[in-house]
Amino acid sequence: MVHQHGAGQPGALALIVAGVALCAGGGYGWAAARLRRRGDRWPPVRDLWCAAGSAVVVAATLFPFPGGPFTAHMAQHLATGMVAPLLLVLGRPLTLALRSLPPGGRRRLLAVLRSRPLSGLANPLVAAVLDAGGLWLLYRTPLFALAHERPWLGCLVHAHVLAAGVLFSAVVCSLDPLPRHGMALRSAALVGAGAAHSVLSRTLYAAAPPGTGFAAGDLSAAAELMYYGGDLVEIALAVVVGLQWYAASGRRLARESRRGATDRRPPASAPYRQ
Repeated sequence: MVHQHGAGQPGALALIVAGVALCAGGGYGWAAARLRRRGDRWPPVRDLWCAAGSAVVVAATLFPFPGGPFTAHMAQHLATGMVAPLLLVLGRPLTLALRSLPPGGRRRLLAVLRSRPLSGLANPLVAAVLDAGGLWLLYRTPLFALAHERPWLGCLVHAHVLAAGVLFSAVVCSLDPLPRHGMALRSAALVGAGAAHSVLSRTLYAAAPPGTGFAAGDLSAAAELMYYGGDLVEIALAVVVGLQWYAASGRRLARESRRGATDRRPPASAPYRQ
């Protein structure tokens, strides 16, 4: 939640956030081009996913959304905390970094990815609590009103929403080389976070965030946007998880088929002796 100042003009913190997003997208493009120049394959569709994710972050940061103030904020939340993270994760930035970095940088990045703190954060249940729990803290405590009064706090909230969304999407999709968890645990985390998100959106029909006074129409429109928009992104995450399960099942069946063919092969005939 990065605030706009003046007549639709972005504040300094908003410009910083947008600049970081643009630099990250530019760094991704440079690394992908470097990989291709040395003859390695990197699917162009991943470049498109990352570029789209960076564009969503920039647009949500710099440009106002239509509707009432709370509806516009909710659209920004969905774009920054759910849509952009999924698009960025589909670009597989950590995989690209590991393939494009020199050996020393690759070892350092692997050490971070295998560290105990990151292993704890990459647990699907922890990621779900950080993502959905942060939203409950934002909308059901005075934090939302305080973030509107203090731009620096609003910037921190915005950064948390984006970071928690990226972490949750990365852990659930499990496309990059993060600590691995089973399909059942990742699916449970997705269902639990989706349920928490839906319940939170329903509470906004009845009561605005503490310390705010949004109009009833604006409040209900924002709650509907949160409910249905969140469902769409969560369905997209479920599709990614389902496709992974389908691909893993296909590979397992292929291995079993090859193993069965080997077991059914008749033994070689013993040499004939006079």
